Amino acid sequence: MNENPKIIICDCDHNNVDVEAGTFTAAGQDFKWLHCQTQQEVIDQCQGAVCFLNQYARMDEVIFKAIPTLKLIVRYGVGVDNVNLADATKYGVQVCNVPDYGMNEVADQAMALMLSVVRKTWLLGNRVQAGAWDYAESIPVRRLSTLTVGIVGTGRIGSEFAKRLRPFGCKIIAFDTGYPQPSRHFPANIEYCSFLEDLLSQSDVVSLHCSLNADNQCMMNEKTFAQMKDGSYFINVSRGGLVDEAALDAALDSGKLAGAGIDVVTTEPLDRTSPLFRHPNLLITPHMAWYSEEAALELKRKCAEEAVRFLNGESPRYPVNTL
Repeated sequence: MNENPKIIICDCDHNNVDVEAGTFTAAGQDFKWLHCQTQQEVIDQCQGAVCFLNQYARMDEVIFKAIPTLKLIVRYGVGVDNVNLADATKYGVQVCNVPDYGMNEVADQAMALMLSVVRKTWLLGNRVQAGAWDYAESIPVRRLSTLTVGIVGTGRIGSEFAKRLRPFGCKIIAFDTGYPQPSRHFPANIEYCSFLEDLLSQSDVVSLHCSLNADNQCMMNEKTFAQMKDGSYFINVSRGGLVDEAALDAALDSGKLAGAGIDVVTTEPLDRTSPLFRHPNLLITPHMAWYSEEAALELKRKCAEEAVRFLNGESPRYPVNTL
């Protein structure tokens, strides 16, 4: 006999789920918080569930066939690359995310990484700690208002990043696979490039703000890094899988890139033996761009609210697939 509630947090590594619990209790819904690490653990422990709140566990036909009661997956975050959307649609499972909870934070992180690598504050801060006191070690540093910044992906986060760039006087150009129909979120009067290579060849700074899918896996590779300006800068706050890390390493080695700032890597955490750690002009942060106290609470609340809406027969606010 199944004793599971309709809502199961099947895997979540947060310290607590107090926000979710409060939302579910107010709605009269029971829930269970689990820490499933494999698909088999999900199958064994989550029978009878209707709604999953999901963080890492792979969701595909294996799960959908084994748990036929499942009708909703709410993903903790923006990306849904651990969910096979075609399988979900085939089995009538609605997939939702929370695309707007941390968009300001991620845009802020991209701005912080850009300023750190272009102004070389990270590099020289470390040198001062080591006992050096010589601004000349930063040479050359470019005036921000002379730079062209290329934004790849013009959704919510790319748009917020563009807004932050404007006061610095940078020229802003953009590429999006939706071109020539600009995103409704993107600020007006930004020059769109028809092709990615056009953006890469014109930009002093390239910043990625796009989701990961089968079409753009390793979109930044040996060929595309070669299309960038000599001595340019690279920022990635999106997904590690967008970047061929061997090609990034080579671009830093050759001087094609003067520096880079990344918040994501293909396999997290980054292995300590990775050659990327050799580069003092590479700033790596631990996939924390999404985080602020406010964003963390907003994410938890919106995930729980989506499940409640679904069980109440209401339309989801953030659907990813179409049933």
